[in-house]
Amino acid sequence: MLDNLPRGTIYIEDLEIGMSRYVRKTVTDQDIEMFAAVSTDHNPVHLDDEYAEETMFGGRIAHGMLTAGLISAVIGEQLPGHGTIYMGQSLKFLAPVRPNDTVVAEVTVTDIDMSKRRVRMDCACSVDGKKVLAGEATVLAPSRKLD
Repeated sequence: MLDNLPRGTIYIEDLEIGMSRYVRKTVTDQDIEMFAAVSTDHNPVHLDDEYAEETMFGGRIAHGMLTAGLISAVIGEQLPGHGTIYMGQSLKFLAPVRPNDTVVAEVTVTDIDMSKRRVRMDCACSVDGKKVLAGEATVLAPSRKLD
């Protein structure tokens, strides 16, 4: 997994609108199999080549929530990072992610409510520059004054 900055915490007092972080990960067959095991989602469109070839996707695809999990990785590890608590997430799946695709998950701060410690962020995932997922997250950010 490659990302653009070290992992840790950016306190709400240091956040700015427009701040952005990303993670890049190639989704492997093993990732898909492990996600199926953990989530108990064994839909054959993710796991069975013959089945998946007959679907509208023409082949296997990764679980949408596996892709969305990369957004969680950026939020929980980089922006704001350690100590962040998810409050909400909207997602729109725009295109499939296939085994061996490299996904770039990016999060950008769009609004900061200091009094409530809430941060709203635009979230997107892309493969080869094509957006495959879009959404928005609201989180409770760690505070230097309270944590």
